Amino acid sequence: MLTTDSLQKIDREIAKYPPDRRDSAVMAALAIAQDEKGHLGAEVMAFVAEYLGMPPVAVEEVATFYTMYDLAPVGKYKLCVCTNLPCALRGATDAVAHLKRTLGVELGETTPDGRFTLKEGECFGACGDAPVMLVNNVRMCSFMQPEQIDRLLGECK
Repeated sequence: MLTTDSLQKIDREIAKYPPDRRDSAVMAALAIAQDEKGHLGAEVMAFVAEYLGMPPVAVEEVATFYTMYDLAPVGKYKLCVCTNLPCALRGATDAVAHLKRTLGVELGETTPDGRFTLKEGECFGACGDAPVMLVNNVRMCSFMQPEQIDRLLGECK
């Protein structure tokens, strides 16, 4: 189900834990699987569960709890805006509204061209830089006012 390269990466993550705790590598294993497959479908999650020796429902619980995991295909750029209280108080609601208007999609949707998916996220641990947005789970963008959002979208086109 996963390539040898991905399985080797997962094995390196498993090796960080005692042999009886290989399931502790579940978050890393899901990230590796998602990097390869693009998203975590039911078959991929079942494979990860079997590989780690976990009940499939336990893997699904992790995958559905964290916003970094995608259970369906997403656009080339996944834009995840933190909407927790500190970010909301500093403009996250306006940032989301601006993104919805500009992209023509609602939260959880992908633009028709497949370029952008807009998601809502939980705290990213950067409250002092609020509002913050995570691009493709790796690029943290701070102080996301409409001007900064427009600049970012321009970079992504």
